[in-house]
Amino acid sequence: MSGRTLTRACPEYGPERTCVGCRGRAAKSELLRIVAVEGECVPDHRGTLPGRGAYLHPAVVCLDQAVRRKAFPRAFRVQGSLDTAALRRHVEQTVVADSAAP
Repeated sequence: MSGRTLTRACPEYGPERTCVGCRGRAAKSELLRIVAVEGECVPDHRGTLPGRGAYLHPAVVCLDQAVRRKAFPRAFRVQGSLDTAALRRHVEQTVVADSAAP
């Protein structure tokens, strides 16, 4: 047995992924897919970019935790650090846009 409960495997809930920042589980649609492209973490909105993907809540707190824990190089199985500046700008813009929405 894999240890998963039957309620999580039900198709009505959809696919579930783990945030690399807070390690919390959430629906795939609630998380942002991140891909490593040429040493940089790039958001993958459509989920179509090639390569390994890591999932992150679109929140600055989760991004900070992932960077502090060095979760991106581990998730992408690369040596050294990855540039997260573009990803940080995207997450901050997403947070601002969500707070401005009525």
